[in-house]
Amino acid sequence: MARKSNAETAANPGRLKQIALTYKMTRKADPMVGLIVAGVGIVTFGVFLAIGFLIGHPVYLGILGFLVAFLAMAIVFGRRAERAAFGQMEGQPGAAAAVLDNVGRGWTTTPAVAMNRNQDIVHRAVGKAGVVLIAEGNPNRVKALLAAEKKKLARIMPDVPVHDFIVGEGEGEVPLKKVRTTLLKLPRVLAGPQITAVNDKLRAMGDLMSNMPIPKGPVPGRGMRGQRPR
Repeated sequence: MARKSNAETAANPGRLKQIALTYKMTRKADPMVGLIVAGVGIVTFGVFLAIGFLIGHPVYLGILGFLVAFLAMAIVFGRRAERAAFGQMEGQPGAAAAVLDNVGRGWTTTPAVAMNRNQDIVHRAVGKAGVVLIAEGNPNRVKALLAAEKKKLARIMPDVPVHDFIVGEGEGEVPLKKVRTTLLKLPRVLAGPQITAVNDKLRAMGDLMSNMPIPKGPVPGRGMRGQRPR
């Protein structure tokens, strides 16, 4: 019991430090984040407290209002931190790889499976949806990289679905902030053993795996949590 208590005590400062760092980085891109989050908390608590006085139970509604206000503040802060982090990562080489690395359990991601001298990059993710190729760079140039990678995959695993898309703000492209949700919305067609077999084949095939730069800073949507999914 003592050891567990010590571990929790050691973990709390680390979590608080991470939240503080996330707040500082968010405030640089969103100077109003502190006032907005505080305003949400005050208004939420005030509404519940007012209702409590009206119905004659200010203590009960005050306690409930405090809890709901804290939850609302956490949600608002998380969303604004996510938006700020995406804004900082936008346009940086490897930004999509940083997002893919935190898609969640059941996905294996490999950055830079293909790259040209213009730093157009193709990343790969493998999960229940099959193989997903995510391209960053000039849409016209990167299409050739995608086509070559899809042709290679078709030779070694013709029965595995292969999806592809380009990260960007143009027509037919997927914004960086929607990469994760786009992957998670794909239809699930592979079981666990099939995913393992696909990953084994891809590892045997080999990848570029160059030392590409990955954006630093808080990962979108992860600033309030301490563990990293795999």
